[in-house]
Amino acid sequence: MALESIREPADLRTLSYPELNELAGEIRDFVVQAVAETGGHLGSNLGAVELTLALHRVFESPRDAVLWDTGHQAYIHKILTGRQDRFDQLRQANGLSGYPSREESQHDFIENSHASTVLSYAYGLAAARDAGTSADRRHVVAVIGDGSMTGGMAYEALNNLGHSQRRVIVVLNDNGRSYAPTISNLTASTMPMPAQLPEADRADPHTVPERIANRLSQTLTSIRLNPVYVRRQRKIEHFLRELPVVGPQAGKGMEAFKAAVREFLQPPAFFEALGVRYVGPIDGHSIVDLEHAFANAIELSAEGPICVHVVTQKGRGYSPAEDDDEKHLHDTPVFDAAVGPPKALPSGYTQAFADAIVKEAEADLRIVAITAAMPGPTGLLPFEQRFPDRFFDVGIAEQHAVTGAAGMAMGGLRPVVALYSTFLNRAWDQVVFDVALHRLPVIFCLDRAGITGDDGPSHHGVYDMALLAKVPGMRVLAPSSAQELGVMLHDAISLADDGPVTIRYARGAARQVSEHEVGNGLLARRIREGDGSVCILAIGKMVAAAEKAAEELASEGHHVTVFDVRCCAPLDPAMILEASRHHYVVTIEDGIRDGGIGMTIADQVHAINASVPVEVLGIPTKFIPQAKAERILATLGLDATGVAATIRARTDIAR
Repeated sequence: MALESIREPADLRTLSYPELNELAGEIRDFVVQAVAETGGHLGSNLGAVELTLALHRVFESPRDAVLWDTGHQAYIHKILTGRQDRFDQLRQANGLSGYPSREESQHDFIENSHASTVLSYAYGLAAARDAGTSADRRHVVAVIGDGSMTGGMAYEALNNLGHSQRRVIVVLNDNGRSYAPTISNLTASTMPMPAQLPEADRADPHTVPERIANRLSQTLTSIRLNPVYVRRQRKIEHFLRELPVVGPQAGKGMEAFKAAVREFLQPPAFFEALGVRYVGPIDGHSIVDLEHAFANAIELSAEGPICVHVVTQKGRGYSPAEDDDEKHLHDTPVFDAAVGPPKALPSGYTQAFADAIVKEAEADLRIVAITAAMPGPTGLLPFEQRFPDRFFDVGIAEQHAVTGAAGMAMGGLRPVVALYSTFLNRAWDQVVFDVALHRLPVIFCLDRAGITGDDGPSHHGVYDMALLAKVPGMRVLAPSSAQELGVMLHDAISLADDGPVTIRYARGAARQVSEHEVGNGLLARRIREGDGSVCILAIGKMVAAAEKAAEELASEGHHVTVFDVRCCAPLDPAMILEASRHHYVVTIEDGIRDGGIGMTIADQVHAINASVPVEVLGIPTKFIPQAKAERILATLGLDATGVAATIRARTDIAR
């Protein structure tokens, strides 16, 4: 197999195009099998095979910096840079990261698993190169795609690149998707490459204008990629401007003609208005076309930044991915490669949220739902199907989502913003000053809160409680069961009359309890009565661990009190008073310990009774690598065994 002989990018340069096409097929088979065994991001990588091969044949990594945004489309890059023998440990503890990792390889420059950042990195690297501090760096190549161009930070960087005229090559990998179809006119206006047109459309005479436009677009792209044409164009433009009397008008006429052609056939008007030369679209599955485009882009980049627009098919070459209309198998659990994974469905807390928001929206016409390119993973597809006019997917643009929600709230709606906990970090300023400062009725529903597992440090949702609890007027709720989540969302609709509310919940299975085992409003709930010696205050998912620890200790004859905190901000005064009457208090949360809820509990307990020791258990202040969530929690002492051991070690309780 050709793949076995590829240990570094230089090995690609001796292969013929037929050999490269064979290699592309082997890589797709390899990736499908690897992801089937470990889970991971599949569709985006299947679509980037030829693109990655061409990049590593034209550019010389790591002398040339090839940067990936988002990082989950870099599996092929990892394979070609000497890591294929580690793919059996993809996203496993002590194994291969699912994103670029500076610790893994000199070919990985950035560890960006959050989208829309790569153009800013590229600008900075180019500035350092031009300043002479990294003089050995020749080219800076920023691959942006899989929806990342919908993020505002990408546009900020483009503006700065065009203004500064830094020599950066931007590769726009346009697969029309993020998790869901990409929300962007930039890609919506892109015409399909001829090979992508369905057979029926190719035969349909009504598509003749489209085919002509495509042919003209490809022809103009070929011309604009030709350095000889570019030099002659510059000379003609200079000649026209220097004509006596009519020079200025002639120059303006040439620019107007070019602008009209661009506007009709391609989306470069946007890029070139910012000072970034545009070429494309290029067939992202033709290695020959890609290499030609990249080679010419190198020469053209001497005049400033250039964007090479590449059109690819997400999930290409694997029929279960190609046939997945929702997300082209963007991400998958472990599955049988021969048949593909089962259809992804919400589960646990996500499913509880999906059911609850539809129920609340049926009763309250003010409720609208907002997400940032993740309607499926956040459980909003049923809401979108039931209330299409009340559903808003803004693309990978969390800042815009939050401030947009603020505007909706000002107008009398009750917006529910559904995001992953880790992605709300990107909109911190908007939460504080656009929502909370105005005391607006916005409800934040944060999925994947706490330790999430396989995606590693960038995806653990460990900061939300510590941060949001410090926001004036913010109420922070943490359900310990599927039923609690439904009650909390119902209560949040009216609580929002006084300002924003956050509900944060974990990934995966949710406890199922009876209707008599749920709380209400901002109150805590005592779920186990002890003997007055030890009190455990547990938050969200950690309630299950606290209950199990209490049962373990009870079997040894030691009875502890257990509270489900439920409301992390403000804390229930009755719960704090009750805890202060015990000899020893333990708090447990799956959020950052330093400055977290447990420390606030300790302060409030000590304000009543300074002599009570309070043990605060939580996530340490460090980046935690990928592993199964339960393994990480056990390692940190945040499982039932760890909680029980902590209590035994710090009190008279013993085996």
